[in-house]
Amino acid sequence: MVASEVRALFAVASRPEVVSLAGGMPYVTALPLDVVGELVADLVARRGPVALQYGSGQGDPHLREQICEVMRLEGIEANSNDVVVTVGSQQALDLITRVFIDPGDVILAEGPSYVGALGTFSAYQARVIHIAMDDEGMIPESLAQTIYALKTAGTRIKFLYTIPNFHNPAGVTLNTTRRQQILEICQRADVLIVEDNPYGLLGFEGTTMRALRADCPDGVVYLGSFSKTLAPGFRVGWALAPHAIRDKLVLAMESAVLSHSTFTQLAVGQYLTTQPWRQQIKTFRELYCERRDAMLGALEALMPAGCSWTRPAGGFFVWATLPEGLDAKVLLPRAVAERVAFVPGAGFYADGGGARNMRLSYCYPEPERIREGVRRLAGVIEQEMQTRETFGPDAPIERGGVDTPGPDLA
Repeated sequence: MVASEVRALFAVASRPEVVSLAGGMPYVTALPLDVVGELVADLVARRGPVALQYGSGQGDPHLREQICEVMRLEGIEANSNDVVVTVGSQQALDLITRVFIDPGDVILAEGPSYVGALGTFSAYQARVIHIAMDDEGMIPESLAQTIYALKTAGTRIKFLYTIPNFHNPAGVTLNTTRRQQILEICQRADVLIVEDNPYGLLGFEGTTMRALRADCPDGVVYLGSFSKTLAPGFRVGWALAPHAIRDKLVLAMESAVLSHSTFTQLAVGQYLTTQPWRQQIKTFRELYCERRDAMLGALEALMPAGCSWTRPAGGFFVWATLPEGLDAKVLLPRAVAERVAFVPGAGFYADGGGARNMRLSYCYPEPERIREGVRRLAGVIEQEMQTRETFGPDAPIERGGVDTPGPDLA
């Protein structure tokens, strides 16, 4: 495990005068916090002896049934016995990796990929092979070619890790045609898919994409979370897995924590029972859409020539590419000095890629702050371009390891 090279900078970036376009923090202020407070107080008053006690390693049975109802919005028909509740979907990812990976095993993942996943894979000493992406998500031809090359070399692939909807960090969404192609490729090659979908209900265009798991129950482990659609402080996520994998996940869960918080599970369950949670998700979608539009408008108006970026249809992130020759990690301390922060792209690759990329988050700042942050960032990029034009390129920078993120960066 390698500590993040940029984490120390974010102690400075958290100051109020700095516009942070870095953290993927949900805007929990949009929740009816008074109602949530009353709900929690009522839970303690009525069910305190149960809520404050140990629970099942698989999770509260009623909450697992409610999770199946949530997944039904993405076309998934599942039995609650196949759901394992976890401490956020990050723990589900850790448990799956623990179950499947021995040192040196191969995991396929989009390039770029979620930095928290790469940190987990690195901790278990997996070898990550990236699959190319474009504006329509993972490229099936690249996946098929990579699988063929690895199998020809006698290398066993343990699973494909993918974020098909509103990708973190790339912001793109896998299109419908490619979803079927990727399922067919993995089924032919006998490769398990781990589908990580924390943002799936946060689309801005009025439709919810059908989950990969909905069309391949036996070949996909689905990871979900309430961190983005309710609040990350509850730390409640889940894995939906085929029976044999489910049993191993429960064993791994019990060995890690015995059981996680009964209290937070019952609180989330009571929220889903008593509150209009679909309407709350709609509120989040509208709020994030407004902020996405503010960021895209500012990028279009202010960024210097040579910069490009994705245009997400949901989720939290824009993936930007700097002009040729610039390095986002070099740029970061200069940006923080100008009171704006982002996450450099190198942390989202296991193979040293991403030097020209940066992840920009629009989920937390107000629209005006987003525009001001982009204005400051554009100025830093322009200044760097002028400096390079005057003095020539900087010396090359050594890179290595996978940045392990703090929760504010993931």
